[in-house]
Amino acid sequence: MIGTGLDEDGCIAREGSLERVTAEYAPVVDAARARIAAAFGPARLHSAYLYGSIPRGTAIPGVSDLDLLLALHRPPTPDDRAAADALEAALDAAFPQIDGVGVLLFDTTTLLSELERHDLGWFLACLCTPLLGEDLAGQLPRYRPTSLLARETNGDLALALPRWRERLAAARPGGGRPGAAAAEGELRALSRAVSRRLVRTGFTLVMPRWNGWTSDLTASAEAFAAHYPDRADQMRLAAAVARTPTTDHAVLAALIDDLAPWLAAEYTAVHGTKAPRPEAT
Repeated sequence: MIGTGLDEDGCIAREGSLERVTAEYAPVVDAARARIAAAFGPARLHSAYLYGSIPRGTAIPGVSDLDLLLALHRPPTPDDRAAADALEAALDAAFPQIDGVGVLLFDTTTLLSELERHDLGWFLACLCTPLLGEDLAGQLPRYRPTSLLARETNGDLALALPRWRERLAAARPGGGRPGAAAAEGELRALSRAVSRRLVRTGFTLVMPRWNGWTSDLTASAEAFAAHYPDRADQMRLAAAVARTPTTDHAVLAALIDDLAPWLAAEYTAVHGTKAPRPEAT
């Protein structure tokens, strides 16, 4: 390695592997492999991948979730989504060492497309660990920590802000949620999503200057802090919330109404705006 997260050629090294899955999670991975194959079969499924803390070997029992990406032969249908939802529920119920399951569905044409070359393509090639089928990474380029990669991975933060503000307002007492428990659950989910996105965006903002890759939240926040000391405390707060979601409305408001719009504007100024994607139908 010549830099953090890079291989000897200066390209981003694939960060996970099945060899890094700890004994605690080996049964989870085995069950995921078997249940994916049973639910989708070779006619629908091209390949399946793990990503996140489990293939990195950093998962915390009872805290970490199971993240999966399924590459289908053709665009996902409502039946595919229903099968994925059932898979999520079944795996989550079967294994107490995981706190939730997420299954992403994409077709191979999208994953290998030119439009997604530096977003979903990079994500699969560098952050996903093959679980089933032929690895699509062999059809994708090698990636360096460039401004182009920064732009195409996180150059659309501004698009998320209106929805975040709507969800925060709805979770406020009297904001339309059915009760306190529901509002707290929504705040935790929102804080997790917002804080992780902000830390990752903050890191990729400085990634070309840092010249490396990391998925570690603390390391990401510190890489950002070295270049933006005036915003360092806010980004460290975001990293803390990403690890331990909060129901503190004021903390979320500070992240969504202050750090997020500043970060979106700075990102656009430094790297530009992500290429538009087609409207969902």
